[in-house]
Amino acid sequence: MSLDKELQDRLNDFIAKVRKGSNSYTVASETVQLVRRIIQQTRWSTAFELIATLKSCGKVLCKAEPTESIIGNIVRRVLKIVRDEYAAAKRRQERDEHRPERDEQDSLQKMMLDPEDDANDNYGTVIPLLKPAVMELINDLISEIEASADSIGEVALEHIHANEVILTAGKSRTVEAFLKNAARKRKFQVIVAEGAPFYRGHDLAGSLAASGIETTVITDSGVFAMMSRVNKVIIGTQAVLADGGLRAISGTHSIALAAKRHSVPFIVCAAMFKLTPQFLCSYDQDSFNKLLSPEAVMSMSEGAIFHEAQIYNPMFDYVPPDLVTLLLTNHHEFGGNAPSYVYRLLSEYYHREDYEL
Repeated sequence: MSLDKELQDRLNDFIAKVRKGSNSYTVASETVQLVRRIIQQTRWSTAFELIATLKSCGKVLCKAEPTESIIGNIVRRVLKIVRDEYAAAKRRQERDEHRPERDEQDSLQKMMLDPEDDANDNYGTVIPLLKPAVMELINDLISEIEASADSIGEVALEHIHANEVILTAGKSRTVEAFLKNAARKRKFQVIVAEGAPFYRGHDLAGSLAASGIETTVITDSGVFAMMSRVNKVIIGTQAVLADGGLRAISGTHSIALAAKRHSVPFIVCAAMFKLTPQFLCSYDQDSFNKLLSPEAVMSMSEGAIFHEAQIYNPMFDYVPPDLVTLLLTNHHEFGGNAPSYVYRLLSEYYHREDYEL
């Protein structure tokens, strides 16, 4: 991969910013902006060269921050755009050159054979209008990312009903928009688990209360005791894995188990850019989880105990798919999906050759 100095500096600045910590929407938006700039400023004449460059950049970004799967997801999504636009443009080009008399409607046989043709294609044909077509679709992707939280919130009234008690945890921009959208026409109560040791649940509770939603903050240890009064659990997540499981904030697994025990629906609000083809590997926790400073769990001022104990402060929990009732995404044509349907969503949004960058 050969990038000019400006692009290399932008790449390094992006990596540094992600390592400092950013919310998922910021990461997704800045990743697609970076990818768009790479497409604009690098030299390439064929889709093969562009795919190689994007994969190379994506590999560098993912290696720099393995737990931030959104970066890889955006790169894969753009690669799918490039592959699809190339295939469509090449079919049009061949039809215009060799089969002008053929009707525009492809035959069923042709539609069935297309995937095989694409698999054998090396993406080496020069397509003159490929770049503007790809750039237009990337602009659409940027708009989709910006509107994804509000888009998920549009279906809130289908899932939250009058006088229900909703439980959530921590602070999620998507869940916040979802609850506020429902509150425009429904009156309900929200219980927020505080999300220790960072207590982001307090921020969410303050925002919901300011919007006129009856909100109660509880400790994480009180979730099981309160679950018998809850009608639904609605949470956000950091990633939706290939098996339909979740990588969510620490403490989410306990909430999911409590919901399962009390037969309470466990609903997950997640934008499509959080869908990843990755699986959880029990032996590869370094790329799945992030261990934060234990200072938030036990102060270093407690010197004697601190030096005699190993203290872990993991950022994420894995929630297996059998504990998830429904996934709500910003693509309403799919509606709410069971975790078992994730494999179908993966094939819609990513090309199988790009699962591994």
